[in-house]
Amino acid sequence: MNDNFKIDEIVQGLCDQKFDFLKHSLRIRVSMPSVEKLEYLVEKLKTVLFPGYFGNSDISDNALPFYLGATLDEIRKILLEQIRSGLCFDCGFDELTCSNCEDRAENIAETFLIKLPSVKALLSTDVIAAYNGDPAAKNYGEAIFCYPSINVLTHYRIANELVKLGVPIIPRIIAEMAHSKTGIDIHPGATIGSHFFIDHGTGVVIGETAVIGNNVRIYQGVTLGAKSFPLDENGKPIKGIPRHPIVEDDVTIYSNSTILRRITIGKGAVIGGNMWVAGTVALFF
Repeated sequence: MNDNFKIDEIVQGLCDQKFDFLKHSLRIRVSMPSVEKLEYLVEKLKTVLFPGYFGNSDISDNALPFYLGATLDEIRKILLEQIRSGLCFDCGFDELTCSNCEDRAENIAETFLIKLPSVKALLSTDVIAAYNGDPAAKNYGEAIFCYPSINVLTHYRIANELVKLGVPIIPRIIAEMAHSKTGIDIHPGATIGSHFFIDHGTGVVIGETAVIGNNVRIYQGVTLGAKSFPLDENGKPIKGIPRHPIVEDDVTIYSNSTILRRITIGKGAVIGGNMWVAGTVALFF
């Protein structure tokens, strides 16, 4: 054994207080959110949003209500547990128990489930946009089952509802699952209207405060980003301020275009490929 190999010294170095920000403190005996359970949760949500395409493909119309009811009950239990973990992860209190987080988690989970028909309605418009926007799509089922646009938008629309309900960290985990699989990076805090289609998709980036209207179509490599980050008096980035573009209805943005800052791309505009846009674009008739 190497004479310089001393476990105690390695442990001491790893426990140095300067690395405390890299350590999660389990303050209230509640585990962190589980990536594995959230992956399972999203897959279960896909089975109720797109029955037959994911999960059990042999469900008859008569059996569908019973299947959905049983699946939603399972989803509720996992969602409640994971939301509570997310709230506790973000909580600054040190109490060993927190009934407030328990109650909040239950209210959020049930409110989210109530919103699922609205989520499905929006996703249906995205499927229509994918089918109508790509002549290679043979039917709606191909878009649902195969297209990265529908995959990432399913994750986004689930995560976005959780953002709007005030759930910390979990929406970002759900969004990053789709990012890692598709190469499309949509922040769950972005605002995206109906009939949205990302053609091909790889390399697309949509920032946290981006606002996208209805019937918008973008291609691979498009960035809706921020040009700069205002700093506070301590030199740290100011969080949460609008810094990404607004894209109005009926806009098309072709591949590898970069649109930066809080500018507006006006209704009906077409942005060509490989463009760098940092000023407002308006379409005049």
